[in-house]
Amino acid sequence: MLKGFKEFISKGSVVDLAVGVVIGAAFGAVIKSFTDDVLMAFIGAIFGKPNFGDLTLGIGNGVLYYGRFLNALITFLLTATAVYFFVVLPINAMRNRKGKPEDEMSNEDKMVELLERIANK
Repeated sequence: MLKGFKEFISKGSVVDLAVGVVIGAAFGAVIKSFTDDVLMAFIGAIFGKPNFGDLTLGIGNGVLYYGRFLNALITFLLTATAVYFFVVLPINAMRNRKGKPEDEMSNEDKMVELLERIANK
């Protein structure tokens, strides 16, 4: 039982996933700080309110804290933007530079070719 656990934990995919989670948490903290400390201050300079967290709407006996939602939405959008521009675009550019050899066909291309051969017989 312990041997199986040791094999599972030492697999590359488990270690890669653990590293990804740790890096992702650290990246999230950086983006949150950038959002809260830089961009929200900039928004505050423009709109006069650096934090929307105290914006509320009274509904009957309850309170709707829509300002907290606005803060979370801005943080999400900035995080998604940062991930796209700092992770997705560079990786896609690297893959495109690397290129795919002309003679190497994907499995899908091979299947299409085989189906065309079968259909032409």
